[in-house]
Amino acid sequence: MSMGTVAGAAGTTPPAHESAPVGLVLPAGDGDAEFAAFMAEAAPALARTAWLLCGDVHQADELVQQALVRTYLAWPRARQRDPLAYARRTLANLRVETWRRRRREVLIDPADVPEHGDASAADRHAERDQLVRALATLSGRQRRVVVLRHFEGLSEREVADDLGITVGTVKSTASRSLARLRAVLSEQTPGAAHPPGPPAGRADPVTRTTGSTTRSGR
Repeated sequence: MSMGTVAGAAGTTPPAHESAPVGLVLPAGDGDAEFAAFMAEAAPALARTAWLLCGDVHQADELVQQALVRTYLAWPRARQRDPLAYARRTLANLRVETWRRRRREVLIDPADVPEHGDASAADRHAERDQLVRALATLSGRQRRVVVLRHFEGLSEREVADDLGITVGTVKSTASRSLARLRAVLSEQTPGAAHPPGPPAGRADPVTRTTGSTTRSGR
């Protein structure tokens, strides 16, 4: 199974019952309506990013809530430029803070396991589990770059700005990370050697390495 197939089938989304943070209550005040609208719009995308970064739907929910609280506290500054980028960067930084504290991660919520003989649902579950396990083999920086670049569809410049690194570092990190994911997925499923397809309208940076026209890394 290729990485593109895994990503497509899994939809790169967390289980539906954990698709957005709940229970986040903020004090009323000037500008809160504007932030509430932003939160409602941004929460699903942040939840997806958090889940791909940590592989645990409950921990992802916690990360999103913390990121939104920090964004709220910095709202006068965050709203001036790109509040989603601010929240996404905060989310990535929070993941770094928790990375060393949590060595063992639960990759899939047991409640998401199909109760009946739904083969397609079972397949999607297995593919999503495979993808998250492969992502978990990457270092913190590699995982953040791959998630933002290839699953969230950010440009290399946007990833660099979000993570506070250079475009060159994004390119080299993405290349090494995708090679690692190819190897891991090939071990899990023979013949799986392809990275996820590029976001619509964007070129795949992997295809431009050393003039090669193949994506298999061969």
